[in-house]
Amino acid sequence: MSNYDYDLFVIGAGSGGVRAARLSATYGARVGIAEDRYLGGTCVNVGCVPKKLFVYASHVAAEIRNAKGFGWEIDHTIFDWSRLIKNKNAEIKRLNGVYKHLLDEAGVTTINGRATLVDDHTVAIGGQQLTADKILVATGGWPHVPDIPGKEYSISSNEAFFLDTLPEQIIIVGGGYIAVEFAGIFNGLGVDTTLLYRGSLFLRGFDHDLRTMLAKEMQKKGVTIMFNANINQIKKSDAQLIATLADGTQLEAEKIMYATGRKPMTDNLGLEQVGIELDEKRAIKVNAMYQTNIASIYAIGDVTNRINLTSVALAEAVVLAKRLFAYEEKTVDYADIPTCVFSQPNLGTVGLTEAQAREKYAHIDIYKSRFTPMQYALSDNNEKMFMKLIVDRATDRVIGAHMLGSDAGEIIQGISIAIKAKATKQDFDSTIGIHPTAAEEFVTMRVPV
Repeated sequence: MSNYDYDLFVIGAGSGGVRAARLSATYGARVGIAEDRYLGGTCVNVGCVPKKLFVYASHVAAEIRNAKGFGWEIDHTIFDWSRLIKNKNAEIKRLNGVYKHLLDEAGVTTINGRATLVDDHTVAIGGQQLTADKILVATGGWPHVPDIPGKEYSISSNEAFFLDTLPEQIIIVGGGYIAVEFAGIFNGLGVDTTLLYRGSLFLRGFDHDLRTMLAKEMQKKGVTIMFNANINQIKKSDAQLIATLADGTQLEAEKIMYATGRKPMTDNLGLEQVGIELDEKRAIKVNAMYQTNIASIYAIGDVTNRINLTSVALAEAVVLAKRLFAYEEKTVDYADIPTCVFSQPNLGTVGLTEAQAREKYAHIDIYKSRFTPMQYALSDNNEKMFMKLIVDRATDRVIGAHMLGSDAGEIIQGISIAIKAKATKQDFDSTIGIHPTAAEEFVTMRVPV
């Protein structure tokens, strides 16, 4: 046993930090973890979990409208925003308790407070200093709001989860996951919603067909989308906010929400004092083993600003814990990571986009299907579903699968196993579909476009 207080000390009790702490403790390590906000980090408290609950809530109005075609008459509906917030808060509090219980059960010492680095093996928390053989930084990221006049009147996704009242109008600025998802949430709850994005099309990095079709579907649902637009300043007038755009256009709304990216939480951690190298975005630089330039200090998850997904942070935590305390030479395979944007409709994807495939392979075949799903057959909902497969012609291997439509994340999760297993188009074609489902379309597309 070492002379340090801990074998591993983790700074940050988000998804990655908690997983690394728990697993390391099960391998016999003495582990401490510090958190100055809330157990579970962004995902549990102001990210994936409450956002998905809000998405479910915002779907209900559309389901009620769709019900008419199936014989249901549902009148006098009332939505209570305060009840949603209250119930969401109760669920988050329950999950906070679950995380605390899991850490306690594993034998991890949990400390409430902000930990900062003192040297290669020492952290300071609230006036006390603790030593550790190894230190892991897993502090995640934080919303970034650009420095414009009037920025203090805006909110980020963090505050959106705790609004006292549901606004009548909202402007959302951004073109990534969070902006697109919240545009669907507020629109679904009856808020007059405008989405602004400085580029020509949102969700950069996703397949172009899905991006363009999603924009059309969102507009059909009532979201006002303004591309090539940005806010220069915000002013307050009575209960309204006035946003002046770069071209001089003025828009009014009760709330303005920025979802223009997140930055690694590396400030005021003592990183510079210890000499840890950061990149130009102030993310922690790590090697393939998640080790910083200081041999005893490691970092995983969003604080390294690579693939910022909860599932990736969890995978990195498992690999690191096994390397350090189970002595298993594990690695994370970053290829073909599936992901879903919980937009309305959902966007799910795994593997290469068409643009990426054309750069990498000499010849590819593209299969597409666009249709109205059966769940809308008896309603006046004209939402379309879209599916796409990308195949390397030389090997017949499916190298990309993309979907826009209800439950895309649920379906793509299964498809991603086939992609990871290097399934061929022939494998897809020889698989018997479940009828009638939307998902069967992935095994019935026969003619490339």
